Amino acid sequence: MLRDEIITVFGGSGFVGRHVVRALAKAGYRVRVATRRPHLAQDLRVSGVVGQIQLVQANVRVPSSVERAVEGASGVVNLVGVLNENGRQTFSRLHALGAKTIAAATAQAGIPAMVQMSAIGADADSASRYARSKAEGEAQVTAALPSATILRPSIIFGKGDSFFNRFASMAQFLPALPLFGGGKSRFQPVYAGDVAHAVLAALSSDTARGQTYELGGPGVYTFKELMRFILEATDRRRVLVPLPFALATPMALLFEMAAILPFVEPVVTRDQLIQLRQDNVVSDGAKTLADLGLTGETIEAIVPDYLIPYRRHGQFHERAV
Repeated sequence: MLRDEIITVFGGSGFVGRHVVRALAKAGYRVRVATRRPHLAQDLRVSGVVGQIQLVQANVRVPSSVERAVEGASGVVNLVGVLNENGRQTFSRLHALGAKTIAAATAQAGIPAMVQMSAIGADADSASRYARSKAEGEAQVTAALPSATILRPSIIFGKGDSFFNRFASMAQFLPALPLFGGGKSRFQPVYAGDVAHAVLAALSSDTARGQTYELGGPGVYTFKELMRFILEATDRRRVLVPLPFALATPMALLFEMAAILPFVEPVVTRDQLIQLRQDNVVSDGAKTLADLGLTGETIEAIVPDYLIPYRRHGQFHERAV
C-alpha cells in the first residue's frame, strides 16, 4: 500500500540514487526523482508500481527548478555528487552551492526531514578540493536546515560501482595494478543497498534529525588487500606495483589530461591521490549504521557476483586454487 508522503530525491538516477529510489519505493513512499535529464532515467519508473515514481527536471544550479521539485514533499534526499570535475560539474558548484540551494528550498517549503549525502573525510581544512567541498556542503545544509541528517559513507560498492569495476576492468588488460602510496591506505567499503536503507532509516526516525552518521561496512581493508581481493574474485594473476605518491602525481596529471577526451575516465586524479594519503574509515566515537538499526553486508558476500564478467575464463570455468 502506498503512503501519502512524497520523497524528493536529487541525484536519484545515479549509482547510489537507484538503490535509494528502490528502497523508498519498497517502503511504500511516492518518489519524485529530480534529475537534469529525466528522459535518460525512464527505467527508474519500474522501481515501483505504476505511478509511484515521478521524474521531474531539476538542476541544482537553478534555484527555481529545485523549489518546484520539493513542492509538496515530506522529505528530501540530496545525493548529487561527482568523483571527478568535468566542465560545469565542479565540486564547489555541486557539493557546496548545490547542497545550499537544496537545503534552502527544503527549509523554505517547511520540510524538516532532509538527508545530505557527504563522505568520510569531509574536512574544511583538507588539501583535497573534494573533501573541502563536501565539508562546505555539510555546513551550508546544517545552517539552512539544522534538522537535516548528514550521512558520510566510505567507498560505496555494488553492481555498477566505480571502484571494484574499474580495477577489475584494468586487470583484464594490464599486466600490473598500481598500489598508490604503497597500497597502505585503509578503507571500510559499504554496500550501496545498506546506504539506501540508511537514507530510509534517517528519514523515518526523529532521533536522526540533526545527526551525522559515518557509514562503513563490517570490514576494514588496505588498498593492497582490496586489489588482491579483486584479482582473486576474477581469477587473475597480476603484479601489484607499489607506486609512491611522488611518482603517481605526474601520472595522475596525464590521466586528467586524457580525460578531456569524450568518454574517458581518469584512473586516478591528483585530488584523489591527496585523499588516499588518509584512511577512509569510520571515526572512533562516530554514529554508524548500527545506530540506524542496520548491519552492513561484506564485500565477500556481494562483490564476486557482479565481477563475474571480468573473470578470466567466464562464469562456469573452474576457478584456480
